[in-house]
Amino acid sequence: MGPRIVAIAAATALVLGTTAACGSSGGSSDAGSGTIHVMVYGDAANKVEKQLVETFNKTSKVKLVLDTVPGADYQQKLQTVISTPQAPDIFFNWGGGSIQPFVKADLLLPLDGFIAQDPGLKDNFLPSVFNSAVVDGKPYGIPMRGTQPVLLFHNKKVLADAGLTAPKTWDELIATTKALKAKGVTPIALGGGDKWPTMMWFEYLYDRIAGPGLFERALGGDKTAWESADSRKALSTLKELADTGAFGSNFDSVKFTDGGSPALVAKGKAAFELMGSWYYSTQQNADPEFAKSGLGYTGFPTLSGGKGDPAAVVGNTNNFYSVLKKTKHPEAAAAFLKLMYSDDFVKAQLGIGALPTTTNTVNFLDASASPAYSKYQYDLVKAAPSFQLSWDQAYPPSAMTPLQTAIQQFFNGRIDADGFIKAMQSLPAS
Repeated sequence: MGPRIVAIAAATALVLGTTAACGSSGGSSDAGSGTIHVMVYGDAANKVEKQLVETFNKTSKVKLVLDTVPGADYQQKLQTVISTPQAPDIFFNWGGGSIQPFVKADLLLPLDGFIAQDPGLKDNFLPSVFNSAVVDGKPYGIPMRGTQPVLLFHNKKVLADAGLTAPKTWDELIATTKALKAKGVTPIALGGGDKWPTMMWFEYLYDRIAGPGLFERALGGDKTAWESADSRKALSTLKELADTGAFGSNFDSVKFTDGGSPALVAKGKAAFELMGSWYYSTQQNADPEFAKSGLGYTGFPTLSGGKGDPAAVVGNTNNFYSVLKKTKHPEAAAAFLKLMYSDDFVKAQLGIGALPTTTNTVNFLDASASPAYSKYQYDLVKAAPSFQLSWDQAYPPSAMTPLQTAIQQFFNGRIDADGFIKAMQSLPAS
């Protein structure tokens, strides 16, 4: 799946991936009608995807149909349709482990032919990001959205009213959560019903305490990594935070994907939320005024004595578009992918708070929805010595459900550290 730890030398751009046709009766491509289907993860970023499809369709004889699938259902839908006549021509993915099984099943089109015709499909993206979708030496994805480091977001007014500032250290975070709870505010919003938002806390604590090597060893099949002292320390540190009541009592009934957890922050019912950088566009879409003036952000707090670099980040290096081998219109697919490094693409992504990973992104930072936010991300990613891909995207898709279940069950107290370790040791290696 490409390197799980990506050293970022400069800010990079993401191009949205296309996926499956949802319920089309004639298969993914229909030579008679001249259409191809692009399947994407449904969220606030679809605004840009729709714009690009409209732009493409104005001049192309082959027309694109954009199929958006709600984020909570996307992975299951993709797995269901990818090997059927209803499969898309182009689909959104996370590179790496998320597409490995499709490559092994010979479902995807290697993109080296496209790149030979247009070297810009490779050269116009940061190599470290582009390579996240290289499998067995061949490229299978083009970056399509923006780089997505995970940040700690907060409601400025809630903190100000409590006489608090955003915590820079773990000890400050613990103290801040206790102070907020005493004032009747849920310290940290968490969409635990989706499971993957909870995983972000694990990812950062493991990286800060153990450094990136522990997860890399585990991903490569070294099961002893999960039972190490650093692993147990990460788990106990996370439990310490949860035991303060920082996340409230009903986080497993709240979801991010239906707007529940972001609303808690926007309405001042919670102070913080740890989330990928797409959080800005989520809030901008739901509450533009809050996104503009009330939303604050910082990096993850530092931990004293940890082996990890405090400048390291976790998240998704990018999203990608991959192309199915059986598409009847590869030339149209190639032409569409070229839009992913266009100036219009970069400006549109910056307009929703996303940070593209194209080489021309730096030219447009001042024109973004929030120049300060874009520059903050740019500098954060540029300075990061490592960029750990989200655990559920680094592992093969078959590991996603047991991984997320173990995370949820440890977090809500249904299993202890030994139970979590055993569950992680049972995951398939990449």
